Amino acid sequence: MADIVYPNGCRPLVEDLGTDELIRRLKTLANVLQTMDQDDNLHQQYIPLALHLLDDFFMQHPSRDVQLLIACCIADVLRVYAPEAPYKEQDQIKAIFKFFIKQLHGLKDPRDPSFKRYFYLLENLAFVKSFNMCFELEDCQEIFYELFTTVFKLINDQHSHKVKNFFLDVLSPLITEADNLSVELLDLILINIVEPNKSTNKHAHELTEQLLVKTGDAFEATIKLFFNRSLVMDRPNSKLSITGKIYDLIYELNQINSDLLVSVLPQLENKLLSTDDAERLKATTLLARMFSEKDSQLSKKYPSLLRTFFGRFCDITEPVRVKCVQSSMHFLLNHPHLQPEITEKLRLRHHDLDELVRYEVVMAIVETAKRNFEIVVKSPELLEIVRERTMDKKYKIRRDAMNGLGYIYRRAICEPNDLSAEVKQQVDWIKNKIMHGYYKVCLEDKLMVERLLITCLVPYKLAPEERMKKLYHLLGDLDTNATKAFVELQKNQMKSRHTVSDWIKLHHSKEFTPRVLSQLAAKQSNIAKLLPEPLKANEFLTQFSQHLRKDAQLLRCINIVLKRDVSCRECADTMSVLLKKLGAHVMTNLYYNTVKMLVERVASVMVDKESIGVLIGLIEQCIQGGDICNEIGISPDEAGERGLKLLSMLSYVFSAHFFTDTSLRRLISLLSYDHEYVAPLVLKTLTHLGRYQPLIDEANPAILNELAPICKDFALMGTPKQAKHAVRCIFVNSQSSSTATTDGGGSASTTTQTVHPIFNEIIEELRLKLAPNCEHQRTKIVTLGHIAYNMPQAFLTPVKNMIARRIVKELLIQEVPAQREHDLPADSDWCEQDELPPDTLCKLDALKTMARWLLGLRSDEHAAQKTFRMLAAFVNQRGDLLAQNRLGGAEKSWLRLGAACAMLKVCEQKGVGDQYSAEQYLQLSQLMEDPVLEVREIFARKLHKGLGRSLPRNCLPLDFMGFYVLSGMETNRKLQDQIRHYVEADVNKRREYLKTVAMTSPDSSTESQSLHILPDYMLAFAIPVLVHDPSYTNHEDYVQLRRMEKCLRFILEPLMAKRESFVYSFYKQLLQLIKHREYSQSSEKDRMQNNYKMWALCDLAMHIIDAKVGQCDGNSSAFSMPLALPEMYYKLPAVANFQNNEIYIPLDVYTLGAKSSKASASTSSHATAAGTKRAADLAILDDDNSQENNLFDNIRAADTTEPMAKRTRGGAATAPKS
Repeated sequence: MADIVYPNGCRPLVEDLGTDELIRRLKTLANVLQTMDQDDNLHQQYIPLALHLLDDFFMQHPSRDVQLLIACCIADVLRVYAPEAPYKEQDQIKAIFKFFIKQLHGLKDPRDPSFKRYFYLLENLAFVKSFNMCFELEDCQEIFYELFTTVFKLINDQHSHKVKNFFLDVLSPLITEADNLSVELLDLILINIVEPNKSTNKHAHELTEQLLVKTGDAFEATIKLFFNRSLVMDRPNSKLSITGKIYDLIYELNQINSDLLVSVLPQLENKLLSTDDAERLKATTLLARMFSEKDSQLSKKYPSLLRTFFGRFCDITEPVRVKCVQSSMHFLLNHPHLQPEITEKLRLRHHDLDELVRYEVVMAIVETAKRNFEIVVKSPELLEIVRERTMDKKYKIRRDAMNGLGYIYRRAICEPNDLSAEVKQQVDWIKNKIMHGYYKVCLEDKLMVERLLITCLVPYKLAPEERMKKLYHLLGDLDTNATKAFVELQKNQMKSRHTVSDWIKLHHSKEFTPRVLSQLAAKQSNIAKLLPEPLKANEFLTQFSQHLRKDAQLLRCINIVLKRDVSCRECADTMSVLLKKLGAHVMTNLYYNTVKMLVERVASVMVDKESIGVLIGLIEQCIQGGDICNEIGISPDEAGERGLKLLSMLSYVFSAHFFTDTSLRRLISLLSYDHEYVAPLVLKTLTHLGRYQPLIDEANPAILNELAPICKDFALMGTPKQAKHAVRCIFVNSQSSSTATTDGGGSASTTTQTVHPIFNEIIEELRLKLAPNCEHQRTKIVTLGHIAYNMPQAFLTPVKNMIARRIVKELLIQEVPAQREHDLPADSDWCEQDELPPDTLCKLDALKTMARWLLGLRSDEHAAQKTFRMLAAFVNQRGDLLAQNRLGGAEKSWLRLGAACAMLKVCEQKGVGDQYSAEQYLQLSQLMEDPVLEVREIFARKLHKGLGRSLPRNCLPLDFMGFYVLSGMETNRKLQDQIRHYVEADVNKRREYLKTVAMTSPDSSTESQSLHILPDYMLAFAIPVLVHDPSYTNHEDYVQLRRMEKCLRFILEPLMAKRESFVYSFYKQLLQLIKHREYSQSSEKDRMQNNYKMWALCDLAMHIIDAKVGQCDGNSSAFSMPLALPEMYYKLPAVANFQNNEIYIPLDVYTLGAKSSKASASTSSHATAAGTKRAADLAILDDDNSQENNLFDNIRAADTTEPMAKRTRGGAATAPKS
């Protein structure tokens, strides 16, 4: 102890000192040591003191202060004696640095009173790089590991920037000056930059980042070895924490110091090509993130690796392809130079077999558009990908593709932006594509289009003027199919509003009697069909109904939404109030979502009274021409006509919004324009308004008085189209709503008609001036026809006289002059209608006038019979009534087509429409085989339209569905496919109607007539049509039988398509019944030949049915109702108890045209057996088997009369009106 020299002012440090005294002496010593500078010669005498400080008494003293002061003194000793420290033994050095590490724990809390001394210790260690002495130790890595662990645990958010820098200065030399870095220490360091450590200890993460940046070169070799072992040699060290996070580690290292990975990243190419799916997925996920990040330069540094990564877009496993596609959004946003490559990869993947990949393709492009709109809007290729996905088979993909296109359209067209007109034009097709979505069968697609219309195509939140410009632009440039979809959408929404409105009215009942509740349930069931998943929707509608009965405010809100003249703003605001009452708007609240969907369907937020006024003004400006057309974005040549068509459609759906004095007067003022298209459309608009509320009911009758003389001029001197709409307009608007009722055809009931005085003037003018070749002859003919249709009793005698003399005698049956003043159409069988000579056009309108006259009379059977004979003569003479052969081929085609269409039109009306004969019916059927394609096409379209109009009363009777059978021989494939679509639509419509009747009117009084609507019964009319066909002459001729088989298959396949609606016993019974009848339209000479042809058709039909469903495979429920055949085509045999169990076609015909495996497997012996079984088993009435419920169970044995239109339509089943 005597050898120890202390600096001046310092007292000896002995073990018997008290703690306080020891602390005072240590403080003095520490202060002195702090002031000493490095001097090799002056401080050698203090070496014994330096060694004395290592005594266990001091280093293990129980006082923290003593230990801290000792640590500071030792640190200063190392500073003063650097670089030759007085401590030479390894145990001493190891003990010193472990002691230092222990003392550094005091840095944890900067609020500690001793923190300054701890900070001084840290500063000293950092400045002197004291820990570098440990490199001389064999187990230096152990000390370093403990130091790094301590620092990472200590560092926290309370530490100042200086403290963190000193930590960095202490640790950095241990890496930069080390010969090698242990993997354990590497693991300890790098684990801080990956999750979860990255988030749980952010300050250690920041320190590690700084360390990697500062000492990157020293890390490179060790990191390279680590990744070589893991990625190339595939021998990872499982003891290390970072081994399981190797891909996260690569990403973070690239973010911190990309130079560390120069030799590592190329090794990932092997992982991208690995046979292990999980490895490829991990490598793909990593590189997708690294390559696509903003400011990433990896794509330029590692082009080979990028190409390999792009190859993973076609990986065999779906998760890898999904990851690649998901990254494409970031590539598009952050790396424009790679857009061509990414677009090509997306183009390949949007046809992927996996729906998730296709979905991600759509989402990548849509999300790109939401983040950087111009990238997508200026890339036709990306838009085309989304466009194609709108036709995906999965609704989820279609939905997001449509929503994405809607968003792009709204941003480009409906919102202010700097896009050029050229770019806007490139996305203008989107509106057509969205509207085409309404043709999808899925109800969800239709609801989506309805929502997109008011949120994207014509955003309802826009101001009225802007909203109408967008609506005008939308309808002004839609293609034909999209326009039809828009009209259908509006009509469907109008029907939905009426349906829901009727249901809501029942909630105002004072008492909810069983009858009211039954009506509520029936209407609620219909409303549920307006929503997806009707069964679930019905449950929530029941809940909503109960809610409405309890909450008067909720009922008041829904009434406001359904109000016909509600404004857009009021409707939108009321919807918000209503929906708030339904609970939280979350995906799990299915009740809320169901009611919201219903309310959105019935809400009117697109047009109101204010916006209609704005729209009329815009249309008038467009008719005048000017800059407004360019502003709206429509061609000036068609802007006016498009606008008026839009107005006409809106007047039908939103009639109430037109009834302001200003709007009505502006409409009438439009009639002053000379453009030929203006008057018909404006008059049509006013007619729609009159059907809602006739102008005669308005408080200001002057409007009708202004309109009448204008319409008179159109009726007498306008175009035929102007005349038609003028008569309709004045007639409809002169029928007071308090007295007028309308039938299904739109004309007023004859007992309540009000005849406007202007019609007396028109009739007198027609009586005096309608003559052959008079001025405006065609216009006058059209006017006469529409007056005869709408007001038949008011002008019964003058109209009849003019029809007989002016129409029939002086026009239709007048000889065609040998020399005609007008040029005939080119020598062909068809031309456009406006190319026909004026006299032929007059004849065509005369035929329509005849039909309208009969439709107006309704019950004049004698006139109907005479008219049918004349019309049938036109058909039978191929359009040349007098057979003079002075008409051109096109004229003949148009005239026979006009006569045929007139017959169809008359046949829709009960009474006069029932006066055709079987011969006329069969002659008319030959239009389905007319040699002119256009005639067949138009006639088939008219036939389909007539069959589908206003079931069951105001449509063509079931007889005419038999005409479809001849389309089996149609040579034009496109037309045949179209007619097949007609058949399917008519069959489904009639079956749906029968289901509705069965549900709403279960009593037998309505079911008794169901047989005459049942589409399956068309077979009873198709067989006579085929028997009459001129090409069918021999029932044993194989070529003819093949042709007949095609015809029968054409109608039977749609009937058998839905097994639940097909009853085998019905067809079995019907065909056997026909085989026990004779064909009534035969001369004595051809009687048996026609019977054989008819019976052969029955066998052929039964063969087709057996081949399709099998005798035991079909729905075997018995059809117990006795069937009756129409006497027009069938008669009882003269032989009493006639039995007919023969087979009338060659037995090997059973294998001629069968397409199913059952039929093709048949042999002649099988056919013989089938024939024997048929002869033994088939009876006229077969009551076999099963009670399975089906459509036919709703038809009861209550009516055995013949199923003809003239006998049935008056009492056909209809749903009861509430």
